Amino acid sequence: MQFRLYALRFSFVARQPVHFPPGKPANLLRGAFGMIFRRIACVQHCPGAVSCDLRAECPYARMFEPRATAQGPSGLVDWPRPFVFRATHLDGRTVLAGENFFFDLNLFDMRSPAIAYLVLAFAQLSREGLGPGRGRAELTEVFARDENGEPATRIYDGKTFLLQNCAEPLVLNLEAPHGGQVEQIERVRVRFVTPTELKAGQHLAERPEFGVLIARIRDRLSTLRELYDSGPLEIDFRAFGERATRVRMVRCDIEQVDVRRRSSRTGQVHPIGGFIGEAEYEGELTEFVPYLRAAQWTGVGRQTVWGKGEMKLQL
Repeated sequence: MQFRLYALRFSFVARQPVHFPPGKPANLLRGAFGMIFRRIACVQHCPGAVSCDLRAECPYARMFEPRATAQGPSGLVDWPRPFVFRATHLDGRTVLAGENFFFDLNLFDMRSPAIAYLVLAFAQLSREGLGPGRGRAELTEVFARDENGEPATRIYDGKTFLLQNCAEPLVLNLEAPHGGQVEQIERVRVRFVTPTELKAGQHLAERPEFGVLIARIRDRLSTLRELYDSGPLEIDFRAFGERATRVRMVRCDIEQVDVRRRSSRTGQVHPIGGFIGEAEYEGELTEFVPYLRAAQWTGVGRQTVWGKGEMKLQL
């Protein structure tokens, strides 16, 4: 009953002004990173990850175009990508030459963590330029973060890797605390930091009712574990969901926002909007809090790889 990840922080110094458009820092980073990563990781004249004979060993295919093989969750052809960016603090910001900036990347692939490729890709990307104006920067440090999100172990100093082996992954305990001295948690507040969309059946939920929210978190954690780590969650999914429906939403202050992205590869425009805001819940919440905490690292809902579904928890 654990969930593991590598929580990485990439720190830079800008050599030219670097602009991050409003609502799109994570999407900008993901797109630029993908192009550089493919150039570094793929063999020359690669026909594409879908048809490449080497896709099983290719770190780009596993990171950016993961697809089902003979094994995997039933019916899941396109796997969720094993990472998310965290860069909302750069939203709409222009970093001037000489200023420092950073973004975080949470990596969920425990079987073949391509951390060295990530460092090489971002070092190259920063030299070629970031943002609409292609402002150049220099990658100065890479840290593994602790459970509080703070830099803990330096992996890269701007020139060399400092560890023979990668830093230990961050381990999140999903077990609810138990025993006579455990304080029961009966109220929480969830803040949806970036646009969020939650599926409820075949439709999108208009409001983040707790049963829907925690079910999507449970499913995401279990799927990521099954595809990239030690296997799916060993819990009674139905009973878990039934208990969650007894938790009431007592306040909902959300609004819909419209954000769109243009694919640099195809030129097509895609909506990446959803709701942002806060919701408060009351009930027997103790067993669900570890899942809510884990979701702060993974995100929840649709299109998390584009920066959607970032949430923060307050007890």
